[in-house]
Amino acid sequence: MINTDAVIEVREVYKAFKTVRAVNGISIHIDRGQFVALLGPNGAGKTTLVEMIEGIQKPDNGEILIMGKKWAGHADELHRLIGLSLQETRFIEKLTVRETLKLFASFYERNDSRVAEIMKTVGLEEKSRSYVVNLSGGQRQRLALGIALINDPKILLLDEPTTGLDPNARREIWHILTDLKQTTQTSLILTTHYMEEAEQLCDYIIIMDQGKILKEGTTSQLLGENGAGRIVEFTLEEIPENFNTGDFPETIAIRWSPENKKGTAVFNRVENELPEFISYLAAHNLHLKNLEFRRRTLDDLFISMTGRRLDE
Repeated sequence: MINTDAVIEVREVYKAFKTVRAVNGISIHIDRGQFVALLGPNGAGKTTLVEMIEGIQKPDNGEILIMGKKWAGHADELHRLIGLSLQETRFIEKLTVRETLKLFASFYERNDSRVAEIMKTVGLEEKSRSYVVNLSGGQRQRLALGIALINDPKILLLDEPTTGLDPNARREIWHILTDLKQTTQTSLILTTHYMEEAEQLCDYIIIMDQGKILKEGTTSQLLGENGAGRIVEFTLEEIPENFNTGDFPETIAIRWSPENKKGTAVFNRVENELPEFISYLAAHNLHLKNLEFRRRTLDDLFISMTGRRLDE
């Protein structure tokens, strides 16, 4: 049964390229005004899924509905509802910022006032007469975002919009998207492998790997209330030859790296588990070299599910 409240609905979608199954039976739905992150490492299938949602690729099996309609027979209408920015945007280098935006505005019969509005939105007013070839990486990405917004889209699809940007340029993009969320009912799908970006911008996160959804929900749902414990990272001094990591207390989940004598544990109740941990070290004549607490992250969750980091 079709979810009539969903702006985007993906139902049991599959896509393969030769022997590689890029998307393997994914179903999602996105509501009006919802900001959703597709979070996963390179090769997880994020880009292929987005390209099917935006009509660039066709699913091998399954169904995709945009505002309750399929791409077949409704392409012209749906293109006007969507703004998109791909991983790499190529511009006409000898056009100015204003000329570039005017060109794309003409595709949607938008006037100069919309161009001026977009330049203000993405912070490129002072660069309006600058040639695209002279823009920095961050400015080019803001221009790409401006193009994606030129038609006042109901749905915005951004594929790795901040990859390769320095931290300041990345936060400029975040600021624009945060303002957009607060002032419009635009729905967003954002693909990223930056967990901080997903947490900062999106109210719902879908973690993908190898073409499948591993887990999805809000940050608090994914990590558990209050972050589902705290991560403890520790290093030890000299290790006895008969040291057996299997002897660690069963109540504490510890991952041990013998190469650098470093361990990682999750403490759900620090006041109970820390004394038990310290007592174990003392009983086995083990001495801490360093001990640090931090909150659990989505990267920790991904490592626990796959054994790999999100940015690998």
